[in-house]
Amino acid sequence: MIPKALEPYLMQVQKPGRYTGGELNSVIKNKADVAIRYAFCFPDTYEIGMSHLGMKILYSLVNARPDAWCERVFAPWTDMEAIMRAHGIPLYAHESGDPVREFDLIGFTMQYELSYTNVLNMLDLAGLPVCAADRTALTPIVIAGGACVCNAEPMAPFFDITLPGDGEEVTNELIDLLKEYKAKGATKREFLEAAAQIKGVYVPALYDVSYNADGTVQAITPTGGAPEKVEKRNVADLDTMFAPTEFVVPFLEVVHDRTTVEIFRGCIRGCRFCQAGFLNRPLREKSPQTVEAQCRAICESTGYDEISLCSLSTSDYHGLEALLTHMLPWTVEEKINVSLPSLRIDNFPQELMEQLNAVRRSGLTFAPEAGTQRLRDVINKNITEEAVLSTAAQAFAGGWTAVKLYFMIGLPTETEADIRGIADLAQAVVDAYYHQENKPKGKSVSVSVSLASLVPKPFTPFQWEPQDRPEVLIEKQNFLISCVKTRKVSVSRHVPWTSFLEGVFARGDRRLADVIETAWRKGCHFDSWEECLDREKWMESFAECGIDPYFYTARRRSFDEVLPWDHMDYGVTKRFLIRENEKAHRAETTPSCREHCAGCGANRLNGGVCNEIRPAVV
Repeated sequence: MIPKALEPYLMQVQKPGRYTGGELNSVIKNKADVAIRYAFCFPDTYEIGMSHLGMKILYSLVNARPDAWCERVFAPWTDMEAIMRAHGIPLYAHESGDPVREFDLIGFTMQYELSYTNVLNMLDLAGLPVCAADRTALTPIVIAGGACVCNAEPMAPFFDITLPGDGEEVTNELIDLLKEYKAKGATKREFLEAAAQIKGVYVPALYDVSYNADGTVQAITPTGGAPEKVEKRNVADLDTMFAPTEFVVPFLEVVHDRTTVEIFRGCIRGCRFCQAGFLNRPLREKSPQTVEAQCRAICESTGYDEISLCSLSTSDYHGLEALLTHMLPWTVEEKINVSLPSLRIDNFPQELMEQLNAVRRSGLTFAPEAGTQRLRDVINKNITEEAVLSTAAQAFAGGWTAVKLYFMIGLPTETEADIRGIADLAQAVVDAYYHQENKPKGKSVSVSVSLASLVPKPFTPFQWEPQDRPEVLIEKQNFLISCVKTRKVSVSRHVPWTSFLEGVFARGDRRLADVIETAWRKGCHFDSWEECLDREKWMESFAECGIDPYFYTARRRSFDEVLPWDHMDYGVTKRFLIRENEKAHRAETTPSCREHCAGCGANRLNGGVCNEIRPAVV
């Protein structure tokens, strides 16, 4: 529901459907009947937020409670924000149209470091102080979850609580606690000290950070009874875990305009650059029966004609063949497309290709990540060029004509030959199409190369590595493009300055909070959007705060340095990550978890079991 004060201006903005609410399956409650109101905030536009599975899950989970009401909030685009500020209209929730500042919990999902200024902008637009210390009342409590809170330190002064790990269980426990403390008139400090005792709850204000003379972290000291290490929350059984049976259906086209069902969490592969693969260990799978039931329910409640089976590596799912055998008959009959993102080149069987031929085809996407075998061994990708080409040939024989390949530049030990290898591999895929015995007449092949820049992330073996400077990344991008000799291969590339800022905040500490606030006050927000990113304002902000951003990106960290996130426990041990870093520099690979347990330590989060097949020995 849009506030009445905003109605006269709705047709003056680019996409009015972003702001109206009232979509199919949105939840409306009587606010007098609930004890806790929860504003779930996505710090980007409606189209991106409505594509996010985590928001869909937690929205339904909270609204399943009779005593709580969860509403959605998105960052208004610049045209709508200007109108809201000009007419004194505060940030509001989509379901009720009520101001966000009236809610008990304000939760942000933090998926990307370049959304940090949007968080401050949304709090300010709501009429709230951006710093947690200035919000002295018990409510609203401002919380955050998502991948970025594995190192929440650059945003620590702005959040009251962050929730590392899975949110399905801890969210309800936090709501229960706030309901109790609100009823008895407790202070904010009393509530935060009690919340810190819940596993998977981090209260930044209860930790003091000291620094060495060289700028590195000296110590992170808990206070107020907070634990020395905050262990991430881990949902052990995905079959019994809460999962929504309906999603809100947007009024306008969103980024991923389809229904999404998660099939497992975690990953067996151990790619050394991949933060998600380590943060989500141990691997936990849903049964095919559970996945199919959830797919049926959501298709029926939303009317979507495409299902995306979501995971970090879909073809590693044990039950994939059984799942598709049962799903495809009814999806074909009802003309529902089944999308399989995150496929592995080395386990994409012919049987799966034939099954997917039963429905309309999407393009195939694979991720070799590096152009040479040596560099693929460095990052532990465990994929050969032969596997890439044989899978491409198999796909072409099955009727596909479009392939997208994901690569990275800026990887440790990378050379010019590795970059040239990207162009060579893309050309070899094109050649594989034209070397088919029964190549279809009148059709050509399209190979898209998507080129990302490595941003070393916490809780990965590369967390100690330096990051290439933007000017170096630009040189490498240009060199790659010069190596491509055919129009059948197209190259898309990330903006290096975006990767630079992402790298600063990914491995930053609390001193960066001043930089974030300074940049926001200068007008920086929507920094992940190329048309909004203002490099000069960011560099001015670093300078004004006396911060050298390259301290966080360009230097190699020693293994004995105290890292800003060392008080967070995601299961994977630092000893294991060091071992993997050393193996990377020797270009040695580590087998997948199904081949041999590498002793990462994450199995202790699941009672000593990982991979749902056998105990893992640390």
